[in-house]
Amino acid sequence: MTVLDAGVDAADDATGLAERIRTQTDAAHRQTEQSRFVGDLLAGKLTSAGYAALLGQTYLVYLALEEAGRAQASNPIVAEFLGDELLRTEALEADLEFLLGANWRDEITPLPATTRYVDRLNEVAFDWPAGFVAHHYIRYMGDLSGGQIIRRMLERAYGYTTDGLRFYIFDQIEKPKLYKDAYRGKLDAAPLSADEQQRLIDEVILAYRLNGDLFADLEAEIESYLVK
Repeated sequence: MTVLDAGVDAADDATGLAERIRTQTDAAHRQTEQSRFVGDLLAGKLTSAGYAALLGQTYLVYLALEEAGRAQASNPIVAEFLGDELLRTEALEADLEFLLGANWRDEITPLPATTRYVDRLNEVAFDWPAGFVAHHYIRYMGDLSGGQIIRRMLERAYGYTTDGLRFYIFDQIEKPKLYKDAYRGKLDAAPLSADEQQRLIDEVILAYRLNGDLFADLEAEIESYLVK
């Protein structure tokens, strides 16, 4: 059975879109998590420059994603998922200035995988509502889930408290679990056809792969970031 076939079958039963996203993208999600770069970072084996390198590439992704959100803000499907409480670019800018200094922008050069990621966002997130939602989902739901575990591990490994961790801090979201539950409810309620739902799921899988490629590019430079 192909991924597309699985989506058609699932669309015919009572399984909601949010659950189908979770189950159909689980393998891609797990593969992305198997990153040596991230593992070494969370174990405290990398320098702060390594952490800054990750945040710098992440910043370029969020610049494109949040610009796409503004471009599609009037679309009723997209509008359901937008909220200032989620926006991350200012937090990333603050973290990068803390880690790299006032001229941090001069130190960020997109890696090839980051360029491909941003190119994909430019291709689908500005005029395809479900495509935007796919990328919005993988980023922000990840930030509110695994991102909070990463935050605690970085606190332990590097001693950061607020500065350096603002990307992971959502001051305006008091109860992340309730927020995520409501987000999943919006996915289930989104007025998308079965074909559009499957296209969205396939785009989430692609987004996980793009993230994995970004981690791989960072891993290729890992020797320069290892603590000596």
